[in-house]
Formats: sequence, C-alpha cells, structure tokens
Amino acid sequence: MSLLSTSIGRLRLSSFLEGFSLLVLLGFAMPMKYMMDEPIYVRIIGMLHGLLFVGFVLFLFMEHSESKWKNSKTLTVFLLSSFVPFGFVYVDRKLLK
Repeated sequence: MSLLSTSIGRLRLSSFLEGFSLLVLLGFAMPMKYMMDEPIYVRIIGMLHGLLFVGFVLFLFMEHSESKWKNSKTLTVFLLSSFVPFGFVYVDRKLLK
C-alpha cells in the first residue's frame, strides 16, 4: 500500500518533507547566507519550505477532519512537526503510526 493512498500517509509524507526542508534551511542555507554571503540559498530553500509548510497544514487539517482528531492532538502534531527541528521524526513514530 502506497503512502499516498491514505490521508494519514499523505500527512506523514508531507510532515517528513516539511521537516527535512526546515533542517536544510537551518543547517545549510542560513550558514551559507551569513558565513559565505550567499543569500540565494535562503531564497530558494525558504520558498520551497514555505510551500511544503502550506501543504503540510492542508494535509493536517484534512486528517483532522477525516479522523475526527481532538484539537489537542492536531495542535501537538502541528507544533512539534513545524517548529521543533527533528520533531517530525518524533511525531511520525509516536503520533501518526
């Protein structure tokens, strides 16, 4: 069964992509901007991260509606996945399986 065939699978994939893009933004693009004076990486990766973030939020609300999650679970998944580096790994293992 494919990850994309279920709403939880789509949420898990979008969470991973959004979280990974945050790590690339913080670990590669930001140092390139401030240490090497190369801001183009932040523009490109930042734009991609923003698009992935919007997709993640859409999939999260779709899953919230379909699975009738409590608001507290949705908020926890949102906060941990979006704002904590490597939080998406914890969320995937503990909350989305």
